[in-house]
Amino acid sequence: MLSLRLNQSWLSKMLSLLALMVGASVFVPTAQAFQGEESAAVLGEESVEEVNTKDDEIAAEGSPDEEGPDEYYAINTIVMFICGVLVLFMQAGFAMLEVGLNSAKNTINILFKNVMDLSVGIILFFFIGYGLMYPGDEAAGGWFGYGGVMSLENAADATGSYHGAADFLFQAAFAATAATIVSGAVAGRMKFSAYLIYSAVLTGLIYPISGMWRWGGGYFGVDGNMFHDFAGSVIVHAVGGFAGLAGAMALGPRLGRFSETGDSRPIPGHNVTFAALGVFILWVGWYGFNPGSQLAYGSNEDAAAVAYIAVTTSLSAAAGAIIAMVTAWIMFKKPDVTMALNGALAGLVGITANCDQVSTSSALIIGGVAGVLVVLAIVGLEKFKIDDPVGAFPVHGVCGVWGGIATGIFGTAGDLSMSVQLTATVAMCAWSFITMFALFKGLNAVGILRVSREEEEMGLDLSEHGMRAYGDNLS
Repeated sequence: MLSLRLNQSWLSKMLSLLALMVGASVFVPTAQAFQGEESAAVLGEESVEEVNTKDDEIAAEGSPDEEGPDEYYAINTIVMFICGVLVLFMQAGFAMLEVGLNSAKNTINILFKNVMDLSVGIILFFFIGYGLMYPGDEAAGGWFGYGGVMSLENAADATGSYHGAADFLFQAAFAATAATIVSGAVAGRMKFSAYLIYSAVLTGLIYPISGMWRWGGGYFGVDGNMFHDFAGSVIVHAVGGFAGLAGAMALGPRLGRFSETGDSRPIPGHNVTFAALGVFILWVGWYGFNPGSQLAYGSNEDAAAVAYIAVTTSLSAAAGAIIAMVTAWIMFKKPDVTMALNGALAGLVGITANCDQVSTSSALIIGGVAGVLVVLAIVGLEKFKIDDPVGAFPVHGVCGVWGGIATGIFGTAGDLSMSVQLTATVAMCAWSFITMFALFKGLNAVGILRVSREEEEMGLDLSEHGMRAYGDNLS
């Protein structure tokens, strides 16, 4: 990454550009509800009402308990399974991105953390997290509840339009994603044992509880207080991003990251090729993340919605990459590929909450604003001497919040409320940051949070795991 030394006048220019882009939304025609006009165009002579009638008939006739599952049930289950696999594959993207943007001496540690995020996450989400996220009638005041160990009986839609096992795989992949976001923010100086404790707490408790507030029928998932976050800009990404910020603040910066006078000293990643590959994998995986969150794929209307969601997702990612490149080029005088890569991820995060209900023009604006925000947030962290090696908080925290707000600005759902969007966003981010900061501080108090100076200089591969990722000439 280029050194973040810039003329201060450019900061005001970038803020002006950001304000202009948001203001441009006033001139964007109000997007019509996609489920009406777009579906009619796809269906041709067959009306939306006829398709909905067929859906109702199939829901009444077919269930997983019958000998021959209906066609929609089979299609929905298989497609959800494939989407869950795509989201799981994002773990490889996170691993490659984080490895590439960090020192070679920490490669094994990073890969190990990503493996454990998924492994610990699946086990704990099965026994604890799923029951917290979908408590059924056990929710206490819409805030907490536990529905028991995951089973086909308590699965979110076990007797509806898809099999409960596919739902569990899909939801567990989301939980692992939220946990893995933090890995990049704390890379290079956190003890492996402390990271395992963090990962267990986030996937088993913190993420499922905030997820229940919306997706499990909790406080922000009822009429009159409905928070719109289609695939998790806030619920997944901002929750993970603010947990990452808590970890980075509790740990402090890597050795040598800032001079004694506070000047920034960037620590370049050892393999930008890996980082770029990671972003491409994440981008592809996002087509499981966003279109997969439609949760139904069998009808013509659902198929059209899935395809449209893929388009808005693509447009936002592309706009984020381009605008981040331009912003960084203006500020630092050189085009920085790492900024463009983070810009693509920023656009993907920003559109995740609203990809189902915004126009294509709005998707471009959402991605463009995210591209500016991620660059400014990276610069902002430097000003506060917070070390986030991969930009996890700027990408997932800042742009996750933007996704929740952008839904209120550009969304077309009839029950949208900006006050609810803001309240729920603040509540979930605060829940994640406060609980995780307390956990990290507690681990630090008992002396198991950060490795010693000698261990950090040696590299976590050797000090924590006793092995090298590469030959001596590369380490």
